[in-house]
Amino acid sequence: MSGHGFHVHGPHDHELEHAAHSNDDFASRIAVMTAIMATVGALFGYQGGATQNDAAMFKNNSAIKKTEASNLWNHYQSKSSKQNLAELAIEIPGVDTKKYKADAERYKSEKEQIKKEAEALEKVSLDWEDKSKAALHQHHRWAQAMTAVQIAISLAAITLLTKKKWLQYASYSVAGVGAVLAGLAALHI
Repeated sequence: MSGHGFHVHGPHDHELEHAAHSNDDFASRIAVMTAIMATVGALFGYQGGATQNDAAMFKNNSAIKKTEASNLWNHYQSKSSKQNLAELAIEIPGVDTKKYKADAERYKSEKEQIKKEAEALEKVSLDWEDKSKAALHQHHRWAQAMTAVQIAISLAAITLLTKKKWLQYASYSVAGVGAVLAGLAALHI
């Protein structure tokens, strides 16, 4: 208990405070590298979030176009029904066959235009879907890079506590893997 309140320290807190107040070059290098890795990790995290948002937006655009295409296919079906009724009406004795033949031809023509529009919207929907998949893949790469950097930061903290040189190299190696993964994400690989 101190005069300013009750403080509980973890087992590593004393070592970190000691390293911070000493002229230990090893601890200073690890602290600087940890700060750099944290900054780089924050950038990777931002990129990961941005690509995840892009993937969601592209997926939404795909769904909108798919719905528009579905609406057109319903309209197409409506025109088909009207065409069928007009063709059936032609067979009824005593009706104006010219009118129903003209109606049937008009519905047939309208259906073709609707079909083209619906197919075009389906293609646009698939294009947005492909963009969403690509953005999601890129997001996964950024997330992998961020995870590697977080592991590297954890290894750096353990290095600071244990003063093991091999852990320092392991930390830098894992950070390097994170940088490679980030490069792959940036290149859309």
